[in-house]
Amino acid sequence: MKSTLLKSMSAAVLAIGIATVPDTLPASAQTTAQTTTATTPVVATYEDDNNGFPWGLLGLLGLIGLAGLGGNKDREVTAYRDPNR
Repeated sequence: MKSTLLKSMSAAVLAIGIATVPDTLPASAQTTAQTTTATTPVVATYEDDNNGFPWGLLGLLGLIGLAGLGGNKDREVTAYRDPNR
């Protein structure tokens, strides 16, 4: 009973804290607007610095390789040798 009450009280305190902290802190991601007098639009460009190598595909191959490790939970693995044998 005590454990359940403690868990529910701590969950309530955490929820109240998460709900009220954003209201008390100032929004720091906002900046002042800059006015420009230029008549031409500003176009953002993106430069690719990977020298033609597909790093995304390499990461995808790595994730596929890690996916095979997830199914090893049902086997019993013995890391030592039984001395009675």
